[in-house]
Amino acid sequence: MDCLNHTSHRPWPLVDSRPSWRQYWLDLAFFHWPVRKAQIQATLPDGLEVDTYDGDAWISVVPFRMEGVMMRGLPSIPGISNFPELNLRTYVKRDDKPGVWFYSLDADQSLAVWAARKFFHLPYFKANMSSVANADGSIRYRSCRECSGASFEGVYQPVGETYKAERGSLEEWLCERYCLYACSKSGKLYRGEVHHRQWPLQKVQYQIHKNGIGEAFGFDLSDAPYCAQFAKKLEVAVWGVELC
Repeated sequence: MDCLNHTSHRPWPLVDSRPSWRQYWLDLAFFHWPVRKAQIQATLPDGLEVDTYDGDAWISVVPFRMEGVMMRGLPSIPGISNFPELNLRTYVKRDDKPGVWFYSLDADQSLAVWAARKFFHLPYFKANMSSVANADGSIRYRSCRECSGASFEGVYQPVGETYKAERGSLEEWLCERYCLYACSKSGKLYRGEVHHRQWPLQKVQYQIHKNGIGEAFGFDLSDAPYCAQFAKKLEVAVWGVELC
C-alpha cells in the first residue's frame, strides 16, 4: 500500500505491524457542527473523554463511498467490496491519544455491517443508500436506515484546488484522525489504528435536504454546518482493534 510510505504527517509513529485491511474512501464530504462539551461527554462510555478545540466539542456527518474493502492479501470481490457509507462521529481521547467515536455507521452492504459489528465492535446499521456522480461533478447522496428510518439526503460538489489543512487549524483537528475507539456489548473499550496520507481537501458547495441521523442521540443537526470539506479519493490502511 502506497500510503504506508508516507508517514511524516502522523501525530504518532506508524503501528509496528502490517495492516489487516485495505480500502479506499471516495467522493467524501465532511460536515461539522459545534456541540456543548457536556452534551457529548454524557453520551460516551466510561474511559473516554470528549476532545475539544478551543473549548468546543464537535459532531460530524460524513457521507462517502468505500471501494476495495478487503482483508490484506485477498482480492476485492464485486458486490461486496464496494458500497456507500455514512458516519455520524465525534472526537474523543483516551490516555491523551485523540481519535474518533462513532455513534452510527450506515452501510448498504449486509456482510460489511455484520463483520464490523463482530470484529470491530462498531455500531453499523444496514441502510438503503445511493451515491451518484452527476455530469457536473456533483454527488447526489441519500441514505435511509432500515431499522429506524433515520435518513440523510443531500447534494455536494468540490470547488477549487486541492489543499492540505494547516497545522494546528480546526480543519486539521477535525480531519486528521488516526485511530478510532469502540465499545463492546460487555463495556470493554477498544482502539483501532488507521493510516492514510494527509487528506487532499477541497472546498465544497452543498445542499442538505434531510439530516436526521443525529436525532436518536439528541443532536439537532438541522442548521447548516459550521464548516465542510470534500475529498475525492484516499487510500486507507486499517488494523484490527485491541483492548485499551
